[in-house]
Amino acid sequence: MKLSQLIHTDEAERLDNVLPGGTNASDPARLPADPEVTSIHYRSGDVRPGGMFFALKGQHTDGHRYITDAVSRGAAVIVADAGYHSDVPGTAEAVVVFAKNTRKLLAAAASRFFGNPSEKLYVIGITGTNGKTTTAYLVEHILLENRMDVGVISTINYRYHGKVYDNPLTTPEALELQQILAQMADAGVTHVVMEVSSHGVAMDRIYHCGFDMGIYTNLSQDHLDFHGHMDAYWSCKKRFFTDFLFAGPKKKQAKAVINTDNDQGAELSDALKNFNLIAVGAYALNDNVNTINAQNIRFDQHGMNGEICFPDQTVPFTSTLIGRYNIENILCAVGAAWHLGMEPASVIRAIQSFQFVPGRLAPVSNTSGRHVLLDYAHTPGALENVLITLKEVAPARLICVFGCGGDRDRAKRPLMGEIAARFCDFVVITSDNPRTEDPDAIIADIRKGVDQALFPEYSPAMLENGFSEKGYIVEPDRERAISLGIRISRPDDTILIAGKGHEDYQIIGKTVIAFDDREKAVTALTALSQA
Repeated sequence: MKLSQLIHTDEAERLDNVLPGGTNASDPARLPADPEVTSIHYRSGDVRPGGMFFALKGQHTDGHRYITDAVSRGAAVIVADAGYHSDVPGTAEAVVVFAKNTRKLLAAAASRFFGNPSEKLYVIGITGTNGKTTTAYLVEHILLENRMDVGVISTINYRYHGKVYDNPLTTPEALELQQILAQMADAGVTHVVMEVSSHGVAMDRIYHCGFDMGIYTNLSQDHLDFHGHMDAYWSCKKRFFTDFLFAGPKKKQAKAVINTDNDQGAELSDALKNFNLIAVGAYALNDNVNTINAQNIRFDQHGMNGEICFPDQTVPFTSTLIGRYNIENILCAVGAAWHLGMEPASVIRAIQSFQFVPGRLAPVSNTSGRHVLLDYAHTPGALENVLITLKEVAPARLICVFGCGGDRDRAKRPLMGEIAARFCDFVVITSDNPRTEDPDAIIADIRKGVDQALFPEYSPAMLENGFSEKGYIVEPDRERAISLGIRISRPDDTILIAGKGHEDYQIIGKTVIAFDDREKAVTALTALSQA
């Protein structure tokens, strides 16, 4: 594809045959005004002859440092930030383009390179702090049960037609996102359900991607290491609707589903009242603002049942999903299906046949009489929701094994410690992807919240015969922590292993090692049965 087909003048300044500083190329004949672009890259090591290299400024490195490497590998076009006019090394081998926004230009160029795939698909974007993955799975299941051809891009993976691929980011970088959408469109997928992270919005990964529907779940503290403060985080979430959904290429037919069971959702619902909006909620104070809500909901350790109220009818339902927060996820998915014109009866049948999401209150089977559950909860809001749920339905004591990630928002660590102490009978504080931080320093931050709740600390010797009073212990080794949490439990106790859920690795330093909470729990339960 020609370079002129990939960029527009409002996105970048073309500097054909002219190097930074206005110097003419040493051999203009070797520098075509409109070269053929055979591939697009933002990692210099991936560049192939005829490729277009985008020098992106990231959190940990700057792509402008790798321009010379990209050129040596045969790049035909270099795209640099407009602020780097005097810093980009001169080259006679490549056309240099200075972009006003390299990330936006990458997204636009990638979309055009792959044939603008979002125009061929019905794209549903889901944003919020918690519930995105569960809602995505629910929407996928409803669509599949109604014989639609569905693809999903989620935190866990991306998948379509029974094919499953690893997804390193909740919202992939723009280049990979457009490539994935093109793969799905070429395979005959008609509807794509996609998680939209705040990073995906802030870093323009979803720029030039046409969304037909947006779903908002909730907001609680997370990613403040990136956003700085909650107002900026919330502003970024809102931008998905204001700057992308209702201002994007499909704005005339765009629709939104907003969970109003939180203050931010109510605010967003009011701000979008002039657009095509469905408000949903189970516990909103003003039921009149909700187009779809729920009533008479009852919960136990096996799931929930109650009634979902559509605009024209009320339908009873049951679900194997546990907890109050999951009724909100269910209502978001139901709202999306209603927006698509599906009959309530078919929607409810799909909700009732849905089982569970990997790593979201996923049970670990055992014969010991203990209730062992894995969950991805790694934010204060998510942990509190899960623990409130389990506290309501747990037949006996509640034990939680959890840690906090390194090189991430430090402010949430004491909050999560206080929440765990408030709801649990016993807490085992451990490591969870410490990355380049000292695990002991992370644990010290968590302990501030636990100690604030006046939770007594146990030593290993004090737990030889289990525990009789509430308390906590520190065990930095996650495998030993999981084993300890199970060993000190009794039949009918509930053990929540939180933070990793579906993840099957630990990041220690900059090394990724294999680590699966489920496997460790099974090993501990086996040892318990043999003791």
